Amino acid sequence: MTPPTAAPSDLSAGSFSLLHHEIEQNGFGLVRNVMNAGECLTLLEILGSVSGAGNRGLLGRPEVTALAHSDRLLNLIRPHLPAEPQPVRAIYFDKSAEANWGVPWHQDLTIALRARAEAAGFGPWSTKEGIPHVQPPAELLARMLTLRLHLDNTDESNGSLRVLPGSHRQGRLTSARIQELRAQQPDFLCAAATGDALLMRPLLLHASGRSTSPRHRRILHLEYAGFTLPEGLEWHEAA
Repeated sequence: MTPPTAAPSDLSAGSFSLLHHEIEQNGFGLVRNVMNAGECLTLLEILGSVSGAGNRGLLGRPEVTALAHSDRLLNLIRPHLPAEPQPVRAIYFDKSAEANWGVPWHQDLTIALRARAEAAGFGPWSTKEGIPHVQPPAELLARMLTLRLHLDNTDESNGSLRVLPGSHRQGRLTSARIQELRAQQPDFLCAAATGDALLMRPLLLHASGRSTSPRHRRILHLEYAGFTLPEGLEWHEAA
């Protein structure tokens, strides 16, 4: 079974300019109709069932790698990174009545690597599910972009993502600073339809609530980097 990879984005030049402004200023932007309903169903069949909250390490699957490298997605990512985008992580999340969770306000501060090695500015290290993770310098996180492809309609009832616009421009935040920002401005609910893609910076503050709906909230989460790792470090699942 082959995933959709060939169709070009239908964004106009003006839409690309607006999206670039939204990502630079707010840290996120929503692109409608990146895939149609039939293509999403095909992708769901390829991704299959999940155990627990989701499946990781999906760049090891040829169909997911082909989609991550498709012009359809890369054309969305390229204007927002300083170098050719490299897919470096793919995760499939399935929030449902059977597998339900909430995520507190946080930034995505770590990257997954093949092995631990010393590099200036990288640290602290941690291990998640047996995989080494490290916090890179904030300036490298600013050269990454995440694409979250929605495979279901998502809203507040089934745990859609909430973000704090502009928080990505403040660098790595302490817990106290996160609370200050939360008190100073309202958050934004990233409601989306099946086939829409949310682009977001890792340093953007985000959270999601538990689902109160019987509906699924399935997301293919793809992370792209616009830089080369220092010598001695390798991405865990770059493709």
